[in-house]
Amino acid sequence: MKHFLSICIFMLGFATLVSAQEDKVAEGKKTWKTLSKITFKKEFDEFMGFKVDVPVFSEEVKALDGKEIIIRGYIIPTEGYKSHKAFVFSAYPYNLCYFCGGAGPETVMDVEADEDIKYTADPVILKGVLQLRSGDINQLFYSMTNARLVKE
Repeated sequence: MKHFLSICIFMLGFATLVSAQEDKVAEGKKTWKTLSKITFKKEFDEFMGFKVDVPVFSEEVKALDGKEIIIRGYIIPTEGYKSHKAFVFSAYPYNLCYFCGGAGPETVMDVEADEDIKYTADPVILKGVLQLRSGDINQLFYSMTNARLVKE
């Protein structure tokens, strides 16, 4: 009976751990869905000399500005395949991301991590503070600071 009870306690703990991880994955996917709620307007850019698309963030997206978020995605290395403190993070793998595939600019963000994050082609979960950017067409719409890897 003791052995059975030990197994039951172990299984309950394991199920709780799996459930918590599934919750993080779901929250991370939901964050990208929320960040996709933008539209665009044309504005004349003095430097470029023509009209450019400028993001218009929905109220739901604006509510995340300056807040800590959890997001699941893929590391897009900018300086080789090693550990990084600064990189681009994408909702999609490298071959489908904004730069290489057909995804939109709302599917990527700049990341500044507290510590090096090792490159992997597998999806990872990050936690950090989101900032919205719309004033410079040479920057991505989103950035995350104080980013850290959420242990899986």
